Amino acid sequence: MGIALLLHILGVVVWVGGMFFAYMVLRPVVADLLDPPLRLALWAAVFRRFFPWVWLSLALIMSSGLYMIMILGGFAAVAWSVHLMFGIGLLMTFVFCFVYFVSYGKLVKVVAMHDWKQGGAVLATIRKLIGFNLSLGLVNIVVAAVSHMPV
Repeated sequence: MGIALLLHILGVVVWVGGMFFAYMVLRPVVADLLDPPLRLALWAAVFRRFFPWVWLSLALIMSSGLYMIMILGGFAAVAWSVHLMFGIGLLMTFVFCFVYFVSYGKLVKVVAMHDWKQGGAVLATIRKLIGFNLSLGLVNIVVAAVSHMPV
């Protein structure tokens, strides 16, 4: 179970840490320094490199999480915190899938067409969804930490 937990934590660090960096550090700097054409092209390129890492993280998180749940006796045997973390993780996965399969595809398309106004609108949607997912990820980390603290 130790290896599964390690893979689980590494997946969380990559995904949530990547969102934190992108949202809290990179986004404000890019908004201050780059005009819309370069800003949108940069974000399309950043997402192209980050999203494969998110997919890998999702695979690690889900497979290791389900493995640990099964080792502990299944969903009926685990604490409320595990159910909550799993539910939040599923919601995060659905949000990411929407970003990836809908919004990111639109962003790539409008950047290729040099439609900067539409690109700005799509990027604003992605920003909100990533902000929401980042918040969920941080809540999940708090749930994990609090549920393992001695009373």
